[in-house]
Amino acid sequence: MMKPSFLFRTAALVLIAGLLSLPALAKDTKKKTPPKTKSPVNSSLASGLKFRNIGPAVSSGRIADFAVNPDNPSEYYVGVASGGLWKTTNHGTTYKPVFDHQPVYSIGALAMDPNNHNVVWVGTGENNSQRNLAYGDGVYKTINGGKTWKNMGLKASEHIGKIMIDQRNSDVVYVCAQGPVWGPGGDRGLYKTTDGGKTWKAILTISENTGVSDMAIDPRNPDILYAASHQRRRRVYTKIDGGPESKIYKSTDGGVNWEKLSGGLPGGDVGRIGLALSSVNPDVVYALIELPNSKGGFYRSDNRGETWSKKNDINPTSPQYYQEIICDPVNVNRVYLMDTRNMVDRKSVV
Repeated sequence: MMKPSFLFRTAALVLIAGLLSLPALAKDTKKKTPPKTKSPVNSSLASGLKFRNIGPAVSSGRIADFAVNPDNPSEYYVGVASGGLWKTTNHGTTYKPVFDHQPVYSIGALAMDPNNHNVVWVGTGENNSQRNLAYGDGVYKTINGGKTWKNMGLKASEHIGKIMIDQRNSDVVYVCAQGPVWGPGGDRGLYKTTDGGKTWKAILTISENTGVSDMAIDPRNPDILYAASHQRRRRVYTKIDGGPESKIYKSTDGGVNWEKLSGGLPGGDVGRIGLALSSVNPDVVYALIELPNSKGGFYRSDNRGETWSKKNDINPTSPQYYQEIICDPVNVNRVYLMDTRNMVDRKSVV
């Protein structure tokens, strides 16, 4: 039988040997860590990616407008001229119809509240002038991200060109009402609410034949407004897409008073006008103006609309659909034109 002292000495030697071997074990373990590798995704690989159609899978007509959550771009709404309103929360991988229970299906304009992204305004009735034109019944509003909707009025507008919200006060909303295309009258012109849509006031009315199709707001001072009127009438056999009442207007007091802008702008029978104001330098205002015989073009003002100069003879494929321009949020000299094939002007606007 072994003595306890022998057993104690043996255990101590085993313990010491184990402790001495720990650094070596740690060293070996460190050696087995796999080396870091560079990510296979780089600019060269991404350069091969191209835009592709992400939906809808079945042709559904014209896309009228978007409303994108600036704090979460994976969430946005898509308004279809003759196909309702769709919402995605996963960058467009899937869409959900959120307007199917309303009595109209045609969408003309969208606006998301900059102060509460669950609040979205929808202007019904596509903002075009072709024969097969779907009309709407006014302006709708949701306060819960599209779960429920309420008609907020302007039911006789039939076609909404644009909706804009005062960033200082969500209850102040402007609506460009084009009015009925097949006849005179209706809710036609530029309307304003100061109580979230409970009541509306017509702040720019031209005539029973002329509505307002586009507008812009100066982000430095939202009381400075620009509005484009459009005189039009649809017939089965033809289309009157302009007249002397198509003008650009400006207000510096939130729409109480207006002046017609003229310095350098064309007169006579003017068609549809698209407006855009640069957020980089709001002194710069752009206008895409339709004229007879495709003599229209692209105009720029560097002094808040006081004077204008023609920069380009560009005309969209069909102004009744595509007379819409968007300023780049970074480069004041870059402007995008919505067309059958979208175009960008980076040289001739300066």
